[in-house]
This record gives sequence, structure tokens and C-alpha cells, in this order.
Amino acid sequence: MPELALPEYLYELWDANWDDGPLGNYKVLRHEITKKTARRIYFVMRGHPGFVDRQRIEAAGEIFYRPVARTLYLTEPEVPGQPTQPSLPELKQAMAKAHPDRGGTHEAFVAARARFERAKATR
Repeated sequence: MPELALPEYLYELWDANWDDGPLGNYKVLRHEITKKTARRIYFVMRGHPGFVDRQRIEAAGEIFYRPVARTLYLTEPEVPGQPTQPSLPELKQAMAKAHPDRGGTHEAFVAARARFERAKATR
């Protein structure tokens, strides 16, 4: 009896909080490869068919897939660690640099102060 072939996948590193900034809630999504030709790799992404250039992805190990603005990988990517939160002195220094009297803008200073106040309240 012939042995069943295991499915192959293209991988995507997805951040559940992409609209709020990189909060580190990453997970790896798998998109099943349905067909390989000499020029293309065909796959299914969220129920929709797609393809990428086989030579480019095999040469680099990854490719930017424009229809959904995501990077696809041949091998499962490593999930990055949780980004470190800046310390209060670092946030205070960033706030001082963003001050309009020091060459910053009012909007940048207000945003920096809000980050500092949020961090101060949670620590």
C-alpha cells in the first residue's frame, strides 16, 4: 500500500494585536500547499487560493505576499519574544526630548507624556 504524503505548508507569523502595535501575541499560521510547479507554489489561505514565485521563495526562504500584505515562509518561523517595556527613566527622557522647547512638536510631546503617565500608573 502506498504511503500517504504529509501535507506541506507555507507559514505566516501573525500578531493578534497588529493594529495596536507589536504586543507579542504572535502565532504561526499554516497555509496548506495544494500544488507545486517549476515556477509557482499554489496554496490556500483562509479559504482562498493563492500562489507565490517558487524560485524567489526557495532562494530567500520567505516572500512578501502582496494580496494580503503578509510575509510567507517556507519553514516555520521562530516566534519572537515579548518586547521589553521601556523603564520610567527612559520614558521620561523621551518625553523631555519631544518637548517643543527642545525641538520636538506639541503632538509628539503629548504622545510621549501619555505613554509616561500610562506606564507610571501601571507600575
